[in-house]
Amino acid sequence: MPARFRSRLHSAYNRAYFDKWYRHPEHRVSTAAKTTRKALLALAVAEYYLERPVRTVLDVGCGEGQWQPVLKKLRPRLRYTGVDPSPYAIRRFGKCRNILRGSFGNLPDLADSYDLIICSDSLYYIPDDELIMGLHILAPRLAGVAFLEAYPHESGLLGDTSGMHPRSAAFYRKVFRHAGLRPCGSHCYVGSALRDSVTELEFGNMAR
Repeated sequence: MPARFRSRLHSAYNRAYFDKWYRHPEHRVSTAAKTTRKALLALAVAEYYLERPVRTVLDVGCGEGQWQPVLKKLRPRLRYTGVDPSPYAIRRFGKCRNILRGSFGNLPDLADSYDLIICSDSLYYIPDDELIMGLHILAPRLAGVAFLEAYPHESGLLGDTSGMHPRSAAFYRKVFRHAGLRPCGSHCYVGSALRDSVTELEFGNMAR
């Protein structure tokens, strides 16, 4: 199924932007139900390998922090940290959802490790050098599983293509592998902390 997405380069990250891409029935690229399905998947994979509940979450490019209420409902005791460049999102949701100002390539001060790292619906708008830099910063902090929603241009993406960086599946495999990340299914990746817990078949084929 082709993925729907929003532009993250030429849009002002104000309330109108989020109203259009997250709430307008004709333009929205996500819904609360879809976010819940993603959260259930990411939590299940992380907890399968960690063999315990997820305690800490880092959500980079979180926007208004749509994942935060979903995750807190599913795991009330987890600690959520969001990062986003939007002044509007920080002003409106920074305090109540713990969202810090920053971006994928310009991250704020972070904790040493996180059980779950999320980057949903934004990787394809990040320039190559920023993407590579951010992955190398985040990978050493990955204690569990990263949910990195990357759609290559071969996927037939639908929506506003302005500001998108079209990339091949081979490109994503290469940069993830060089950052020390290995796939374990459905946009989920493990780092060095859990690599020995994942079998060869679960890793998939990163060599293509």
